Amino acid sequence: MRILVLGGTVFLGRAVARQALAAGHDVTCAARGTSGDPVDGATFVTVDREEAGGLGAVEGTFDAVVDVARKPSHVRHMVAELAGRAGHVTFVSSCSAYADAVTPDQTSETAPLLPPADPANEDPAAGAEEYGRCKVTCEELVREGFGEVLVNRAGLIVGPEDPTGRFDYWVARHARGGEILAPGDPDERVQYVDVRDLADWILRCAEEGRTGTYDGMGAPMTRREFHAGLQAGTGGTGTLTWVPQDFLTGHAVVPWSGARSLPLWLPLPEYGGFLTRDVTRSLAAGLQPRPLPETAAATLAAFSDTRHITGLTEEEEVELLREWHAR
Repeated sequence: MRILVLGGTVFLGRAVARQALAAGHDVTCAARGTSGDPVDGATFVTVDREEAGGLGAVEGTFDAVVDVARKPSHVRHMVAELAGRAGHVTFVSSCSAYADAVTPDQTSETAPLLPPADPANEDPAAGAEEYGRCKVTCEELVREGFGEVLVNRAGLIVGPEDPTGRFDYWVARHARGGEILAPGDPDERVQYVDVRDLADWILRCAEEGRTGTYDGMGAPMTRREFHAGLQAGTGGTGTLTWVPQDFLTGHAVVPWSGARSLPLWLPLPEYGGFLTRDVTRSLAAGLQPRPLPETAAATLAAFSDTRHITGLTEEEEVELLREWHAR
């Protein structure tokens, strides 16, 4: 197959390109080339999707196209410029496109979506909701332009080369050992997908010609299982201290990401459905998540030390634990 990856220089795009090459496909990556390097063996084409006609250097037809865009304008240009030149089309959307983040165990078939982005202000960087609305608009544009496509609403993507550092924080923390501040309740659930498993599934769907809308993430697991998997994958010997939500919010700990944060932790009940989606249909369609210890071990091997990347600093964690024990 001749495959075009729009992007292909960062994280998921790189993983798709790498695995497509390993499977013997002819791969072209089209990007600005400012965020990362293309995978060895892929044809790289420099493009600027901000401008109409920015894909002009991409020539020929493709058996499959994979796009991870978040800006509706980029997708509009892609639809116009690849019309009649794309066979199977995959658009990688996001579970942020869903309107209801409260209700657990929703499915891609019935869960309500956010409204599309305001055409006068399509800015995915304006916040989580606006990002989701932009993804909804992108989905609509791809369907309108190509008809039967694969829309893959990815969840939290983790693994080697993750630029966000969210999963890396927990890998590094378990590798360091000691007393580990674990947020929330051990029976709360979390959900993620290894970037290599998502890339593999995207590629196989293209090879099979699969279309439709799916959630791209593994089945939920409890926080207890999550931390056990991290410990097994890193060889860590730390001990967990579970600290409830009220204490964390009362001590200015930030959810999800950023400075003074605990990654993968979100307030409840407001986000009770965000990391608890029912992905039975995706698993039946061929998504094959690998065991968490494998993901943790590969992530640890991909960086040379256990430095602080995002989340709590060591000093912040020690102080929070001291205050928790002294409460």
